[in-house]
Amino acid sequence: MNQQLSQTVKPTFMQRFKKNYIGWIFILLSVVGISLFYFYPMVQAFILSLQSGMGANLDFVGFDNYVRLFNDPTFITALTNTILYLLIQVPVMIVLALIFSVLLNDPTLKFRGFFRTAIFLPAVTSLVAYAVIFKYLFGNDGIVNDLLISLNLMSEPIAWLSDPFWAKITIIIAITWRWTGYNMIFYLSALQNVDKSMYEAARIDGASALQQFFFITIPLLKPIILFTSIVSTIGTLQLFDEVMNITSGGPGNATMTISMYIYNLSFEYTPDFGYAATVSYVILIIVVVLSFIQFKLAGDRD
Repeated sequence: MNQQLSQTVKPTFMQRFKKNYIGWIFILLSVVGISLFYFYPMVQAFILSLQSGMGANLDFVGFDNYVRLFNDPTFITALTNTILYLLIQVPVMIVLALIFSVLLNDPTLKFRGFFRTAIFLPAVTSLVAYAVIFKYLFGNDGIVNDLLISLNLMSEPIAWLSDPFWAKITIIIAITWRWTGYNMIFYLSALQNVDKSMYEAARIDGASALQQFFFITIPLLKPIILFTSIVSTIGTLQLFDEVMNITSGGPGNATMTISMYIYNLSFEYTPDFGYAATVSYVILIIVVVLSFIQFKLAGDRD
């Protein structure tokens, strides 16, 4: 009887802690690191967003900075441009990455290693270096205009960098070129773990390559597509390097993004760190909302 009671008595918290104290120590170190380098700066940034003033001379203004956002034409322009990049560039990049991954997963394709490396290589190049190269490629007397004119596709050079419409197109082309290969690697890795017998069974049943892509490949890659969509969304909302180095936000503010506006508020204009922190929290809110929507659209109940 006593033996049965001793078996049913649950260990206390302190007993469990002593038994697993090494694990608790590792967890504690991680929690302290994350709190110190992630959550503390976020809290400080929020407190800063409730203040306003020049440089370090800040006064508490409550939520006035957040109200100011709705009457700030530069912020509205930067927000519109950022959302435009997001709505156009991310879907195009995801589709291209899917197509490339399926093509390069074909075991009969020759020089697969070369093509994989060539498409992925832009992702490891210097952000500043490739942005500067794109600036020269798409200049009025750049290679792109020379090529289009030599092929009789255009009669005069396109103002890639000085026209508001074409400047946006240049930015979209640049970030698509850089990050398509990065996302392709995720899809390619997932496809190599797919059982080949599923495709063989589909071919026996008469399914075309297009049907296999939509009814086998896409459903199996759904978690990876969700992950890359969220990561790409966050990256596009934080877009800075390409805009800064290719167009400097111009012409006018035609290509300015939220991140570049934050930089200008902090370092280019009269320093207003409180309002810059407010604008940075807009990115956080958009990321949370869009991530939630993407999870719901993907059918992830967790």
